[in-house]
Amino acid sequence: MQNWLARLELEFKSGYADKTVLSHKRHEGPLMVQKALYPENRHTCHASILHPPSGIAGGDHLTIDIQVHAHAHAVINTPGATRWYKANGKTSAQHVTLKVQENAKLDWLPQENIIFEDADATTQTTIALQSGARMIGWEIVQLGSVCANEHWQRGQLTMDLRLTLDDRLLWIDTGHLYARHPLRFCQSGMDDFPVTATLWAFGPKLADLTCEEISLSLPWHDSLRAGFTQIPRPNNQALSLVRVLGKHAQEVRALLVELWSQLRPLILNVPATPVRLWAT
Repeated sequence: MQNWLARLELEFKSGYADKTVLSHKRHEGPLMVQKALYPENRHTCHASILHPPSGIAGGDHLTIDIQVHAHAHAVINTPGATRWYKANGKTSAQHVTLKVQENAKLDWLPQENIIFEDADATTQTTIALQSGARMIGWEIVQLGSVCANEHWQRGQLTMDLRLTLDDRLLWIDTGHLYARHPLRFCQSGMDDFPVTATLWAFGPKLADLTCEEISLSLPWHDSLRAGFTQIPRPNNQALSLVRVLGKHAQEVRALLVELWSQLRPLILNVPATPVRLWAT
């Protein structure tokens, strides 16, 4: 079986009359981007990343590099879930780098990663922000097929998510998980939830009352749990984080979309206009 080695580079700049344009795109292998769209306004450029094979098998390596320049605003999404298949003795990997300059904005809104049986998957996301940048993004991981009575019995997953501000590490979330690791089932770990997600939002510091309202609104029951925290930074900036565990990816995604709708006007200072793909 042929292994995919694919790369996609995108750059967004603010052009004439403050219109955000996809100023640079380059791809190698089966990673592409749809035509840039403007469903909100000329200042906000929407782009959808396509992976025609629709799955990542053992030995596949995908690299995505995105840069948003000053005063530009990009919204990046994917039309479907990313499926990670049987390893066949080879590790598969996806490396994502997101760079957001001062006074630039980015919505990073991919659909979930689904880790199937016998996968050996590595996901690495590096977010490099400059002071004055604004961003909302998320990552969703579903372990196995929730249609099965016991999901994800064999395989391993390495996740590495790190965020820097002005070239200094601000937050890191990394770990290596085996399918039968006790962390998956203990109450201090995933408590047998098959779906985990993280939403991050960087920009103006949220008021204490707003943080309290968000925290109190989050669910905590048998099928969906979430918690909120905020990390203040100088110049009235802050990183807000929401961690989620769930039984079904659809419920987790719906919660993230709801939080995005609340946070986008506060963090990016623009209305929360739903992405068209969410309605399909």
